[in-house]
Amino acid sequence: MTVSTTDPRLLVHAYVDGELDPAHALEMEQQFASDPALAAERDRVKALRRAIREQLPREAAPAGLARRIETSLGRQREDARMPSHPSWRALAASVVLAVFLASGATWFVLRPDSANTSADMIVASHVRALMAPQPFDVASSDRHTVKPWFNGRITEAPRVVDLADQGFPLVGGRVDVIGRAPVATLVYRHRQHLISLTAVPGGRTTAATPREIAGYNILSWSENGTVYNAVSDLAAPDLETFAKAFRAASAER
Repeated sequence: MTVSTTDPRLLVHAYVDGELDPAHALEMEQQFASDPALAAERDRVKALRRAIREQLPREAAPAGLARRIETSLGRQREDARMPSHPSWRALAASVVLAVFLASGATWFVLRPDSANTSADMIVASHVRALMAPQPFDVASSDRHTVKPWFNGRITEAPRVVDLADQGFPLVGGRVDVIGRAPVATLVYRHRQHLISLTAVPGGRTTAATPREIAGYNILSWSENGTVYNAVSDLAAPDLETFAKAFRAASAER
């Protein structure tokens, strides 16, 4: 596989993880220098890795775990004088241990009582949508098309407003799953940036204070029992402008 014949966005993670050979790593660095969007994706991946590293403390494996794995594989304790190179059974035990620790780390990050779980899931949904062939399930700039599309898919259709005059045209909508519940997400555009606006009915009231998660800005506010969460790689001031425009348009209706 070469960088020149592969979508470079698919190689960003490999570059950040140090998995590319020197020649391909150098080629990626040259593309980062000439492609601001690709460089921004690299920075977002690095920010995500940093957030996971800072929020996920290392935890020791339970005592006796390695011995139980070895026993389950039928491995007998070898004499201390045996050669030190690993056998296939030892390698298999290492793989099982790695899978156990990885799954445990995933549970730690996603467990219900972890801080900012909803915000993390909302940002993850936005990132997943950007990676999909298109970031919406229904594509339309007409709010009278987007709003009815949600009927029958979620319990309550979201409030949909047209913000094209303010520079934030509606481009579609989709259904995301937050905390095992389907919720409505509206998709707006500002220049080359997409904004995901997720409406969570009966959500926890949050202040309209912008913050950053994994390189993406998220701004949340509450209206009439619904918590709105706007996520984008837009600069925080631009995202605040969008939120103000949406709230003002909603108040006029």
